[in-house]
Amino acid sequence: MSNTIIDTNFNFPNQKSVYKGKVREVYSISDEQLVMVATDRLSAFDVVMPKGIPYKGQILNQIATKMMKETEDLVPNWLIATPDPNVAVGHLCEPFKVEMVIRGYMSGHAAREYKAGRRILCGVLMPEGLKDNDKFPEPIITPATKAEMGDHDEDISREDIIAKGIVSEDDYLILEDYTRKLFARGTEIAAKRGLILVDTKYEFGKTKDGKIVLIDEIHTPDSSRYFYADGYQERQDNDEAQKQLSKEFVRQWLISNGFQGLEGQTVPFMSDDYIETVSERYIELYENITGEAFVKADVSDIQSRISGNVIAYLKR
Repeated sequence: MSNTIIDTNFNFPNQKSVYKGKVREVYSISDEQLVMVATDRLSAFDVVMPKGIPYKGQILNQIATKMMKETEDLVPNWLIATPDPNVAVGHLCEPFKVEMVIRGYMSGHAAREYKAGRRILCGVLMPEGLKDNDKFPEPIITPATKAEMGDHDEDISREDIIAKGIVSEDDYLILEDYTRKLFARGTEIAAKRGLILVDTKYEFGKTKDGKIVLIDEIHTPDSSRYFYADGYQERQDNDEAQKQLSKEFVRQWLISNGFQGLEGQTVPFMSDDYIETVSERYIELYENITGEAFVKADVSDIQSRISGNVIAYLKR
């Protein structure tokens, strides 16, 4: 669709390099700052869908930057400024090659593993007798190795991360501590808005002076799963599906159309009407998660808007 941004090719002042992830594109400036552009690309099952979702990048960027400001008293983060609705500027960091996934409820990937009869996930024991969407006695951390675009993230245990030297033990203990603190704060924020933070992932990096900071996104519908708190227990008692606020609705649509990102499978056709419903759903997610009305940015020429805003910021 013409009003989306699915690829960028900017040339900012003092630009050193560009990294293109599944959804975000990161420009390194003068070996000191990163300009992170949130595109409208949609990734599911670690596969990037062929069409962009209007306003998705703006939604993800604005939720993430808002949540970073609401958690910066607990955990330091990389953020410096947001010169454009789709852009965050932050400190240059060396990312850790793991995603810190934390789960408060037996849902999503954990539920699929549980249904398959497995009780160990990333070296963590899941109790017997649980059903889909039950709350874990305590949140569990189930890390994943961070994949390049087009590859699949893979589950990995804490022990393997340390044994393989992916992260040092000292650093990993900090990542775990930060992950639990962020999840506790995210749970509090969600509860104030009538939501349950079910599970989420955090990514961390190290600044040039060796400080570990939160990077990338936080508590967005792409990185997190939310339930509505109202009626949660009643639905569990009646073995009913939970009302979700996440991109799980996209995953379920793909599954129902025969796609789970497996070899040989083809992404089903997404009509413009379906794309529009996904965009509307993301706007609903934004408003529920933040408690604020979503204000659509001017998308008549997104590339020029972003370029102009970022260049003006860097010149300052």
